[in-house]
Amino acid sequence: MSTEWWRLSAVELGRAIATGETSAVEVAESHLERIEQVNGSLNAIVELRPDEVVAEAARADRDLKSSGPRSALHGVPFTVKVNIDVRGYATTEGVVAFAERIAMSDAPAVEKMRAGGGVVLGRTNMPDFGLRIHTDSSLHGLTKNPWDSSVTAGGSSGGEGAAIASGQSPLGLGNDIGGSVRNPAYCNGIASIKPGVGRIPEGNETSLLPRLMHQQLLLQQGVMARDIRDVRAGLQVAMGSHPRDPLAVDLPLDGPAVARRVALVAEPAYGTTDPEVAEGVRRAGSALSDAGYEVEEVEIPAFFETMLTWSELITAGGMIFAEQSQPLMGEGGRRFLDLTGGLFPAPTHESVQLAFAAFEQAFTTWNAFMLQYPYIVGPVWTHRPFTHGFDIESPESALKVIETFRFVLPANLFGLPAACVPTGVINGLPTGIQVITRRLREDLALNAAEAIQDAWGIITPIDPR
Repeated sequence: MSTEWWRLSAVELGRAIATGETSAVEVAESHLERIEQVNGSLNAIVELRPDEVVAEAARADRDLKSSGPRSALHGVPFTVKVNIDVRGYATTEGVVAFAERIAMSDAPAVEKMRAGGGVVLGRTNMPDFGLRIHTDSSLHGLTKNPWDSSVTAGGSSGGEGAAIASGQSPLGLGNDIGGSVRNPAYCNGIASIKPGVGRIPEGNETSLLPRLMHQQLLLQQGVMARDIRDVRAGLQVAMGSHPRDPLAVDLPLDGPAVARRVALVAEPAYGTTDPEVAEGVRRAGSALSDAGYEVEEVEIPAFFETMLTWSELITAGGMIFAEQSQPLMGEGGRRFLDLTGGLFPAPTHESVQLAFAAFEQAFTTWNAFMLQYPYIVGPVWTHRPFTHGFDIESPESALKVIETFRFVLPANLFGLPAACVPTGVINGLPTGIQVITRRLREDLALNAAEAIQDAWGIITPIDPR
């Protein structure tokens, strides 16, 4: 019997634990060994308490014997980004000032995962307050990409991406206000989903402020794994209503059939796209066509208005938070904000109100388009992962990074599901896509992503290179 349980997917591990082929303790110990082997070269997991992990796994084994599995992920370890509350751990958000800010309760998603029998394995790295798409924390340091140590692991859930890709964790929780569970999925060659508004409940008790308007609209918790089927299983456990989140709803994951028409966007407007990225998107289109989808390469509507409105809202919300957050940030995080802060004029009361009017107009256009094309498939980033520090080299490099993630913004602005899977390896680095679908139709995004994954395969776990 193999002891390398870390190689298996989360669903495979849950099945092996449920059938008695292995135990939650053995699975946890296998992952702890893998972390000891490879995390030193990646710095993906930044807090680990082996004794507590094994004790929690032992409780899962006892619960399994007494009452059976609570979910498909009973006994399966999962990691948690350091801006999500885990009882007894510090919710550091990557900054020195919060190194001792201990959470007294679990965030709703963590609570639901534990209620499903999941075992908290460790905490993963992020940039200061999640305000870069490159994971370099003033508290925890730099996370490296397991495919190539010279390039970014993405962000802000970059620690999750690198940990999962390198076999240190089978499943993780992150969050996404501007691609933050999709960017690392692309950079590290794994799968993820940013669900729509209301699917996974929010609610950190350690939060400095109640959620601001832009966070209620743009930010969602997400699930990351190597296999899109694990992402589905994680979403099914973590989703649902919760007393802390009035927007979260109890609805079944699966909905009625829709036309299988796909709008393929290989080279989004308003910027350039690397040939390898466009090739990855067209690979996805071919896979979907072979699976019986009707695929048409088109341009999406109101894209410029969408980018502008997201930027207006994130800037306005950021200014409220900036007075408290920026003095606590490290030099790299502050520099990225300085380099990008002048891209848009300072928001006013009038401009914010007009931004919400623009939001409704753009969303109406998108909604009509998605009645015709229920699936939109395109890149996560339009360029390959950049080298460490490129985002803060100059105003030009910072602007290039903003251009790179432009296609993630519509799903955040409109609260739409977006599932990511890789489409193979090109020139030594993974490439991948996202599938965007209508609100509360995560099932459609997952179904299409699974068809793409089945065509191109799962490309991780890998050893750091």
